[in-house]
Amino acid sequence: MTQVHKETTSVGKDVGTLKILITDRIAHEGIVLLREQLPDAYIDERPGIKSDELKTLIGNYHALLVRSETKVTSDILASATQLKIVGRAGVGVDNIDVEAATRQGILVVNSPTGNCIAAAEHTIAMLLALARHIPKATASMRAGKWEKSRFMGVEVRNKVLGVIGLGKVGIAVARRAQGLEMQILAFSPSIPPDLAHQFGITMLSLEELIQQADFITLHTSLTNRTRGLLGERELRMMKPGARLINCARGGLIDEEALLTVLNEGHLAGVALDVFSQEPIRDNETLQQIIAHERVITTPHLGASTEDAQIGVATDVAEQIATVLRGGTPRAPVNEISQTGDIF
Repeated sequence: MTQVHKETTSVGKDVGTLKILITDRIAHEGIVLLREQLPDAYIDERPGIKSDELKTLIGNYHALLVRSETKVTSDILASATQLKIVGRAGVGVDNIDVEAATRQGILVVNSPTGNCIAAAEHTIAMLLALARHIPKATASMRAGKWEKSRFMGVEVRNKVLGVIGLGKVGIAVARRAQGLEMQILAFSPSIPPDLAHQFGITMLSLEELIQQADFITLHTSLTNRTRGLLGERELRMMKPGARLINCARGGLIDEEALLTVLNEGHLAGVALDVFSQEPIRDNETLQQIIAHERVITTPHLGASTEDAQIGVATDVAEQIATVLRGGTPRAPVNEISQTGDIF
């Protein structure tokens, strides 16, 4: 039976035992799967571990399983002398220094499909909440008011939805929006226009999409190229009264520019599930944004469904078990040769 340890002092006693460190909370089903597939492995659950402690301990482990809270930096990876694999229970890997892992011959895997539907459904929920002022109307009624005329909304039928990033989540959002009878435009450099056309989606340049869309939703990863993708220029280019949704990654929108255009009344509404600082503590700009009357927010709930968390946990746990047994993972983020060099 797999041992689950939490004591620092017991780690590393048996040098022949495979050791797996879990530093964020994952669905129990993922841990059960690891126990079943690696019955002699040492599983150490340490949710909330500090980076300094992680750097001290990481050299004892062969696998690391994280979600989004743990930052797997190059500094931490430099101490990971036995590490073979880092598994991210989710889609994005911007909390992992993939280049540093690749240089050290450490595989990085994720679960590219496990929470796609959850993220897409949350996006549609935010879109409809924006269109019909649901959060503000709820708060008003809880205050004992009946302000029916104050919360005049808009129908989404026949409106134009601009999807920036047409990967698995972007396509899932587009298909659901088509069910609401919305017209779908998309910007995604890696998707051929002919393929998008098969889904009933019209591909445009980023500027064309921004200028034509009534609603814009972001579904791209955060990289050096996409950071600040929507700056002040792009935000001012949006239709007056347009609405913006970001359930992808904080940092895709220039938050200071967003606050400026919100204060000017250029946008009718913004829905945000992700932020450049999570949780929000001392960022004055973000504090003003989340308090703004035209903004609705959720605390990074895009993947927060029971179904999605079970899916990503078991997916990544299975890949970790496969690699530790000498096999090939299903969803590698990087490519590692046996000597640790990039193929």
